[in-house]
Amino acid sequence: MAAPSTPLAGFDFPALSAALEALGVWVPVKAHVAATENVRIALALVARGEAPLGIVYQTDARAEPGVRVLGRFDASLHPPIVYPIALLQGAPPAARAFEAYLRGPQARAIFSKHGFTPLN
Repeated sequence: MAAPSTPLAGFDFPALSAALEALGVWVPVKAHVAATENVRIALALVARGEAPLGIVYQTDARAEPGVRVLGRFDASLHPPIVYPIALLQGAPPAARAFEAYLRGPQARAIFSKHGFTPLN
């Protein structure tokens, strides 16, 4: 799993360790954690057989054919994972058009296809 300093879009290391604590497994797991720079590196270690298990986002696991999902954290064990979008004041028209596209039906379908749940 990613190192404590790695931002994980709302699913940060303290939230992850809290989820593992709630499941009663953090203490035995803690000593075996190989913290990586980011989630994709953790995923690659598992895919190559260099780590027996990993904790990554479902969407990342779906994109890697060399791994299989053994389980999922119940949503009640962690805060929602949200990828926000924002426009800066004075954003150029191209940025506004891109933001509109990302909120539109075509992008929503792409997000859904890849395992993301678009918000309203």
